[in-house]
Amino acid sequence: MTIHKEGYTSIALTVLFIFVLNAVIQFYFPQAMALKWFIYILSALLFVIILQFFRSPFFDIPTDETKVLCPADGKVVVIEETDETEVLNDRRLQISVFMSPINVHVNRNPISGVIKYFKYHPGKYLVAWHPKSSTENERTTIMTENSNGTPVLFRQIAGALARRIVWYVKEGDEVAQGQEFGFIKFGSRVDIFLPLGTKVNVNIGDVVKGGRTILAELAE
Repeated sequence: MTIHKEGYTSIALTVLFIFVLNAVIQFYFPQAMALKWFIYILSALLFVIILQFFRSPFFDIPTDETKVLCPADGKVVVIEETDETEVLNDRRLQISVFMSPINVHVNRNPISGVIKYFKYHPGKYLVAWHPKSSTENERTTIMTENSNGTPVLFRQIAGALARRIVWYVKEGDEVAQGQEFGFIKFGSRVDIFLPLGTKVNVNIGDVVKGGRTILAELAE
């Protein structure tokens, strides 16, 4: 377990805030022991919360051309057929994973292949479970095509708290299944669009792990 690079600045700012807050309490209320202990406990909780948010666990990721790995930790909130109109312009099977603030927020490639499409969309900050968040919120759209020519499209979607999407890929990149492709700060959602007929291995409400849970199996 390590701390993700996206957390360095946030952790440094948190430490600075805690230091200033405790210095102010010590200077202005030197005799208020109850208040000081309250601030000490609050500071420790804040530090632990920020630290765990940016944790980045290590684990082995077996690759399989026929499997679709979950791109993020969280809970499955949508499994439905829908029209994908930005890139594929056809009917797709959508699976959405909601990431709460306590989840690991590393995003991982669901399949290996070549990125055929990438676009960043500025937008709104509706709550992540809002039906229009997939098309109106700040988001990225990424489409990867595997060696069999099967395209899988997925989106990072910002939410009411998640105001920063980070990505590490671009169109034309060759990516490996389970490799990091991005990070979303402070809770949000990832949508993945699969061909109709794909075997789904999860149900709505399931708790899933990025890079470990097999969401679905593609037809060979």
